[in-house]
Amino acid sequence: MAALRLAFMGTPDFAVPSLEALIRAGHQIVAVYTQPPRPAGRGKKPRPSPVHQAAAAHGIPVFTPARLKDAAEQDRFRAHDLDAAVVVAYGLILPRPILDAPRFGCINVHASLLPRWRGAAPIQRAIMAGDAETGVSIMKMDEGLDTGPVLATQRTAITSDDTAGTLHDRLAKMGAALLVPTLVSYATGALHPRPQPEQGVTYASKIDKDEARIDWTRPAAEIARQIRAMAPYPGAWCLHRGNRLKVLQAEPTGGERTASPGTVVAAPLTVQCKDGGLALLTVQRAGKSPMTAEELVRGYPLEPGESLE
Repeated sequence: MAALRLAFMGTPDFAVPSLEALIRAGHQIVAVYTQPPRPAGRGKKPRPSPVHQAAAAHGIPVFTPARLKDAAEQDRFRAHDLDAAVVVAYGLILPRPILDAPRFGCINVHASLLPRWRGAAPIQRAIMAGDAETGVSIMKMDEGLDTGPVLATQRTAITSDDTAGTLHDRLAKMGAALLVPTLVSYATGALHPRPQPEQGVTYASKIDKDEARIDWTRPAAEIARQIRAMAPYPGAWCLHRGNRLKVLQAEPTGGERTASPGTVVAAPLTVQCKDGGLALLTVQRAGKSPMTAEELVRGYPLEPGESLE
């Protein structure tokens, strides 16, 4: 079929592969919508989003409205005369006039197997819950929170080594690869959206920074999943003598409880949890680069018998 006339609506790194895939496929991207530049870096200067930067590099017009509820903004969107809008982690709610403006509606790439993990943080929540698999869903949007009918899905296993960072990158590529053929099949009538089942709905609420603090009274396996889900950002952390230690990699060691939770029970850095030990493998002190536990204790004495808060 002929190239589709599209708007792309997205903001973070996760959305960039989908934008690039649509460009490579030869579709006509007439507008990119993204969040306004935000203060970033030491100087707190406004920095365009990753999607903004990618669109600018291709010479695509970029729009950064703070909201889409204004009639004038909706009229401007409607004037693009779109076949479809592709939405990937945009960050703004799309009101009904925006959803209805393109001929084929608004198509969303979501990083979960809907209806599991609707919402803002599906990658982190899947890891924290101990899910064996996740994936991407291509969905036609409605006014609900990730409630629209699904066009296509693709699955991937969550391995014991996966962090939010590795899973983010893999799902971003999967979503981009699935998006292009799905969009064409839907536009040609070869693919029909199917309603999400009412069973199995879960919600992936936004990660609160308070969730990153480690509670050593929890089981070791739960803490290990928390660490993986928080890596690389914001990073699970604890305190030692008032100094913050960010834990980026850890693995349960098994065994029985032999000390109070939070106690270092073995060198270089195995910590007692509710039901066994947790070996901290990669740790980062404030203002320092990540390092192995062996490297940490060479320059920062932390011996068995000491406690982590």
